[in-house]
Amino acid sequence: MSNADVLIIGAGAAGLMAAHTLAKAGKKVIVLEALNRTGGRIHTVDDTLFFKHAELGAEFVHGDLPVTLSLLNEAGITYRPAGGEMWQYRDGTFTKDAGMVEGWDLLMEKLNALQEDMSLDEFLKQYFADVKFEALKESVRKFAAGYDTSDPSRVSTLALRNEWNNEDEGAQHRIDGGYCHLIQYLVNSIKQAGGTLLLNAPVARVQWQLGQATAVTANKESFNAPKIIFALPLGVWQAPADAQGAITFEPAVPDQMQALRRLGFGAIIKILLQFDEAFWEDAATEELAGKSLADMGFLFSDEAIPTWWTQAPEHSTLLTGWLGGPAAAEWKDKSDEEILTESLQSLAHIFNRSPEALRGKLQACHVANWTAEPYIYGSYAYDTVDTINALQVLNKHVDNTLYFAGEFMYQGPAMGTVEAALTSGKYTAEQVLKYG
Repeated sequence: MSNADVLIIGAGAAGLMAAHTLAKAGKKVIVLEALNRTGGRIHTVDDTLFFKHAELGAEFVHGDLPVTLSLLNEAGITYRPAGGEMWQYRDGTFTKDAGMVEGWDLLMEKLNALQEDMSLDEFLKQYFADVKFEALKESVRKFAAGYDTSDPSRVSTLALRNEWNNEDEGAQHRIDGGYCHLIQYLVNSIKQAGGTLLLNAPVARVQWQLGQATAVTANKESFNAPKIIFALPLGVWQAPADAQGAITFEPAVPDQMQALRRLGFGAIIKILLQFDEAFWEDAATEELAGKSLADMGFLFSDEAIPTWWTQAPEHSTLLTGWLGGPAAAEWKDKSDEEILTESLQSLAHIFNRSPEALRGKLQACHVANWTAEPYIYGSYAYDTVDTINALQVLNKHVDNTLYFAGEFMYQGPAMGTVEAALTSGKYTAEQVLKYG
């Protein structure tokens, strides 16, 4: 049996940030990670066939985020602007600037007058029942599902109102060399401060009492500490009891488990396609669109894979596809080949090419079906009508022994991002230090 001052379950951004904070404060930490790598939903792959590297998970730094940028600067990790123009493809037409459909102003007017929270579907049913609003409702649902990876039948309307009222494009960044450099900095920092990090160590059972906890892995190894921080993806907490990564508590913690199930956790599939040329910049595409798409950063459509982006402002031959929300959940059991076929079909329809021709131009691909990924099971959190009450339960430690951390614990403008995970990990570690 190994002993520590604090056990941390999960070596994603939240768990590593918690361990980094505690180790710097002189605490002996042991981090247990179920996967064979650190980073969780941050997963940079060095593939020589790809433009620089492949970000299968988190890719962008969404704005001037205090914890993320401070950590990057502390580590001496450089980052660069992410840019490009927004384009839409609808009904055979390319349009610059991805504006909302007619009726958006009325939608925001109704949202801003709303007093009581409800799901997005309930809100649309109540205030936009008329058939003339069908296009607006479809657009709003797709936006909530795509951007927030949320289920419109569960997502909080007041949370969406807050998000949409405070949308600030801000400065978007990509990290030079990928997010893996930030993860590796945290790992090195933990080890240099005397911390221990173990991979392939999924925790199956936690036995605890006031001031004492033992984590037992699936390999029957035991780890002991007065306090445990659980920094697992919300998908693990919401998975069936027999799922890989599920944890049994002895004694049970029913209030916390119920609170975790009341939160929203999205589904996502990300597809990276490296072609032999940037065909979206060629003369045939310019003739098709009636204008050059050489400055394209994002492209939004109604295709099966609706959202695509480039590496703008850098020119590359990499296109990244994105499918979020219930549609991604429905595709959870599709094979990578099936998803690739759907992706090429979507691009073929947009750019008036044959899927076979696009497949012939394909040099490499990665399909990241995060909802099917063991020990993760999804994308990132979104607010439900129950989130505020659920977080009131989860933000309280259990007998100063069990603590919860993760991007789903964060409340603020950077929800669903690496910033949210880092902030939560840091805050939870500070709570552990505060309560001794």
